[in-house]
Amino acid sequence: MSQARTNARKAAVQALYQWQMTGQNLSEIERQFLEEERLKDAQKSYFTELFYGIPKNLELIDAALSEFVDRPVDNIDPVERAILRIGTYELIHRLDMPYRVILNESINLAKCFGADGSHRYVNGILDKIAQQKRAIEIQAKAQSK
Repeated sequence: MSQARTNARKAAVQALYQWQMTGQNLSEIERQFLEEERLKDAQKSYFTELFYGIPKNLELIDAALSEFVDRPVDNIDPVERAILRIGTYELIHRLDMPYRVILNESINLAKCFGADGSHRYVNGILDKIAQQKRAIEIQAKAQSK
């Protein structure tokens, strides 16, 4: 997994957090990130895909999350919500990425930005979404062992 893509996810967590908290225009937030060189070591195209793709698919993403979270999506800690939205987006839209990579990246984001123990919460939710959205991939992996 490339460090540039990991950095794109980290920047996306921060940008989505800012968007969730302020409701600012997406292109304004992106401009700030570019000006402050917060995307310097990040894969910019992947950051853009996540940062614009998640709000565009928010209904679908939050519906998937709603099936497995223990409270309304809007009541989830904003950092965890941003991470869960990224992971869910990737599980649904990035079938080229193995689900385990997505789960590991999400867990690492939660360890980096979330409260103590939030990585367990993120892992539990995304694992359930993976079981549902990536059942064929998970089944094939289990059969190949």
